[in-house]
Amino acid sequence: MEPMLDFFTAAGPWGWFIAGLLLLVAELILPGVFLMWVGIAAIILGALSLAFWPFGFWGWQLQVLLFAVLSVIAILVGRKILKNRETTSDEPLLNQRAASLVGRTAIVIDAITDGRGRIKLDDTLWVVEGPDLPEGAHVRIVSGDGRRLTVAPVEAP
Repeated sequence: MEPMLDFFTAAGPWGWFIAGLLLLVAELILPGVFLMWVGIAAIILGALSLAFWPFGFWGWQLQVLLFAVLSVIAILVGRKILKNRETTSDEPLLNQRAASLVGRTAIVIDAITDGRGRIKLDDTLWVVEGPDLPEGAHVRIVSGDGRRLTVAPVEAP
């Protein structure tokens, strides 16, 4: 704690700018979005410290308290900004394999009895739910949820 306190005492308001820039650089290196908001809080505190530095009432305790308060405010504002951000993707079903199969057709390999059976799609066996159908029936996938697919019968091609 002593070396850090000595750094901020010697650097004055510029110490917060340096700390903020180091936090922003760390954000580029580390995953996540947390350090960006803390870095922004440090830069804001640096600007406030620079503006009020000539008045001499910025003790280190007050600066640490303001840094904590500004960090919490910046994180809350950042969460609100990121929550409201609309995300569009060229692959909206990338990590939703079952949902990406909707519309495809397959052949039943284990007859659907009591609403459950199996199909083979590409190189994967899927548990399916749907109306009772015999082995060899053609089905279309109408929905997907996790590891289960829901199917409906279709005419054989």
